[in-house]
Amino acid sequence: MLVTSSSNERVKHARRVREGRERDLIFVEGERLVAECLTSHLKLHACFGPAEPSASMQTLLERITCPILQLSESVLESLSDTMTTQGLIVIAERPWPTLDSMFVGESPLILGLDRIQDPGNLGTLVRTAEAAGAGGLLSFAGSADAFSPKTLRSAMGSAFRLPILADVSDSGAIEACRARGIKSVVATGDAELLHYDYDWRQPTLLILGNEGRGASDEIMNACDARVRIPLHTPVESLNVAAAGAAILFEAVRQRR
Repeated sequence: MLVTSSSNERVKHARRVREGRERDLIFVEGERLVAECLTSHLKLHACFGPAEPSASMQTLLERITCPILQLSESVLESLSDTMTTQGLIVIAERPWPTLDSMFVGESPLILGLDRIQDPGNLGTLVRTAEAAGAGGLLSFAGSADAFSPKTLRSAMGSAFRLPILADVSDSGAIEACRARGIKSVVATGDAELLHYDYDWRQPTLLILGNEGRGASDEIMNACDARVRIPLHTPVESLNVAAAGAAILFEAVRQRR
């Protein structure tokens, strides 16, 4: 049956998920991300697509076992989170990993984010952390939603695979890591220690602070070390996603 009204109950529910009002569900849009959902075995609750799906979309639809609703073009556009609808939307269960799932290997590397506001930055850091082999990501209270549609698009599927805990206490995370022998290191522009002089081969929680204000004073005081990336003048700082990539891949270099 073709749904032609945006007041359809399933469509209204999907809109609530898109807006972040259904905490246990996530809004996933686009063939690539839907395919990543399926590969990651996330449980799907609903699927929305056009009346005439493309051949590639039909192949994906054949793998989906949850209810599938065909939407008129206008309803699909009203539900989409992008300027131009990507044609395929699923509602999936949000992953809820345990903290212990991040402590993998002999020398865990974990990324902590303090009040990162931009979903694009957060999603890019999720993908970078996975690419660098991090065991997981801790998104401290006050950060953007790690599973919002915009963040998921930037993460490009990594959010479905990398263990992510959101809205965690910064002090609680640092103490939990310390109890497991994991040192906490915060990146800040006024640190004396350069990021490549820190020994990243040891178990470490790397913390990156807010785009404009940096990490909180509480985090600065609680961490075991502070590091900075050396920059040529007159450049004073890097985008937080670029800084995270530079530090994480220095850790990769040392660990190899």
